Amino acid sequence: MANAVQKISLSPSRDIPFNKLVLAQTNVRRIKAGVSIEELAASIARRGLIQSIHVRPVLDAGGKETGMFEVPAGGRRYRALEMLVNQKRLAKTASIPCVVGNSSGPIAAEEISLAENIEHAPLHPLDQYRAFNDMRDKGMSEEEIAAAFFISTSVVKQRLKLAEVSPALLEIYADDGMTIAQLEAFAVSNDHARQDQVWEAIKNSWSKEPYQIRRMLTEDTVRASDKRALFVGLERYEAAGGEVLRDLFQSDDGGWLQDVPLLERLVTEKLQMMADEIASEGWKWIEIAVSFPYGAANGLRELKGTPIDLASDEQATLDALRDEFDKLQAQYEEADELPDEVDQRFGEIEAAIKSLEARPVRFDPAEIARAGVLVSIDTDGAPLVERGYVKPEDEAPATPEGDNDPGIDESGNSATGSNQRAVITIGGRPVDPDDEEEDGIKPLPDRLIMELTADRTLALRDKLANDPATAFLAVLHKFVRDTFSRYSAQGVAMEVFVRGTVFPVQSEGLRDTIYARSIKARHDAWEKRLPADVADLWNALSALTGTQQAELFAHCASLGVNALYERADRYGNGAISTHGVEQRLADADRLARAVRLDMIDAGWRPTVGNYLGRVTKSRILQAVREGAGEGACQLIDHLKKGDMAKEAERLLADSGWLPEPLRFADGDVEAVETNTGDEDETLPEFLAGDNDVALVDQ
Repeated sequence: MANAVQKISLSPSRDIPFNKLVLAQTNVRRIKAGVSIEELAASIARRGLIQSIHVRPVLDAGGKETGMFEVPAGGRRYRALEMLVNQKRLAKTASIPCVVGNSSGPIAAEEISLAENIEHAPLHPLDQYRAFNDMRDKGMSEEEIAAAFFISTSVVKQRLKLAEVSPALLEIYADDGMTIAQLEAFAVSNDHARQDQVWEAIKNSWSKEPYQIRRMLTEDTVRASDKRALFVGLERYEAAGGEVLRDLFQSDDGGWLQDVPLLERLVTEKLQMMADEIASEGWKWIEIAVSFPYGAANGLRELKGTPIDLASDEQATLDALRDEFDKLQAQYEEADELPDEVDQRFGEIEAAIKSLEARPVRFDPAEIARAGVLVSIDTDGAPLVERGYVKPEDEAPATPEGDNDPGIDESGNSATGSNQRAVITIGGRPVDPDDEEEDGIKPLPDRLIMELTADRTLALRDKLANDPATAFLAVLHKFVRDTFSRYSAQGVAMEVFVRGTVFPVQSEGLRDTIYARSIKARHDAWEKRLPADVADLWNALSALTGTQQAELFAHCASLGVNALYERADRYGNGAISTHGVEQRLADADRLARAVRLDMIDAGWRPTVGNYLGRVTKSRILQAVREGAGEGACQLIDHLKKGDMAKEAERLLADSGWLPEPLRFADGDVEAVETNTGDEDETLPEFLAGDNDVALVDQ
């Protein structure tokens, strides 16, 4: 006969006045953890006692009940109730729901206390996120939810954002198929279909880093720190219906603008509005673009306008600002560190002085009628308006003395009418065809080499301009080669006559590089110091000190540097032969060593735009292997080319790696003696190989 199943009996429950309860010394919880007593008391005050307290009768020496009850499990709840009693928010005799255990039973009080704590299953985070979402759907605000659970509003926003991730991904997270960091990365986008697509693309890869997920979800967006976004402004973009993706879990630098076509339209509209306003000044043409390439004004004559004088009140303000600046400078000259308010005031004064000193310029109306304006966006998102450029075909024809310009009447207006309307055009760089995939290490495309050597030429010019002694020696070297017939003057990097070289092929950001801006700043500074009339130039130069003359000489000489690679006629039928290009690059290498040019120090870094997106996967992997090691190479060798290029940019950012056209011929970055002796330098590594291989033009 089968044994009868023994029935268990549960401890009875009853309401016990609080003043009949005492905290037992058998409670196993000794260390504070989790919600504080204050927060638990506030929760009980708001919601009541959600979970009853386990108690046992207190027995006297004879084993009889005394009417008091000890609390072996639920000590934190007891402390919270005690706090409410002390605050007069709960009566001492208030009934407390309790489960009454057996004091003389076989189960020790310590076992009860330990079991209650370790058998408590923590809530899965996803359940919390969904509960917050349900409470919001029922009318609670984010602030009210935060107050109810004693957390910050930002934490609530994060939890609600996670609950809005694709349901398919939430289920994967619930089954421990992804980490919380990965789920947070997916929350950067609101597009469930795209979230699922990204997960499908990476789920079988061993590399599923959160940064990779964020990058894939934002690859078709524009950073809020992009100059186009700064130019338009987030408020205007959002007012036009644009959506900004924000990352609530990491610093996102303002987020990402999702509607790129809308942003481009707003940029064009704002530039067009600026051009329309400028057109009323009477210019013949206005060219607008997000950015113009370096040397866009080459071949154009720049007008020399007259700065408009300061008004009396403006001059008084400028004088007062300069006086205040001098006083503050004298007062804190010996200070090791400026107080924050003083440092802030220095910045305000400098900005105000700069604004007052940047005077608008007045141009001759006759010149305006034949000149034009370049309108673009500066790197900080500010409008960049460059007025007063005359194209060669618009120059006034020579006229007999005493005659007026046939195109301009006596009043300075165009002879064809005083209401000349500027022709506004939108400049745009053509998009090159995508680079087709090729296996193996092929010679670099000619266009890419041209772009890279354009960077090196500018950086070399900037370096040479700061080394007057070498600049003087370089020009002297060229002069000797020109003067003495036994020396060949062909294939040299130092093209004296200061004949500036135009870069027909260049990367988009060349104009904004450190070295390009350094050259422009130095050129502008010298231009302000030199007289307007050429008749006064000799005396002005003679008045300079020897050091100043040397610095000006170095600057002028540096503008003659041509370290460009160009495709040449290998049979010598073109402007320069293949041998001439090789000799030019060897000469540039010698010059770069003399001034200790390091393209990394100059500010060049490999990016998707200037190298990694322009070469084959084999070249990308070779670059990462050389710059970051074999381990880093293995991290990306399974990726598609576009993703591989982006990851390679990150891996190589601080590696100091350079492509062959930016290195010295032998790979040595240390400067050597200028006199290298043999003119027949070896062919640079990036030109090695079969020159007949068809190169993909970028």
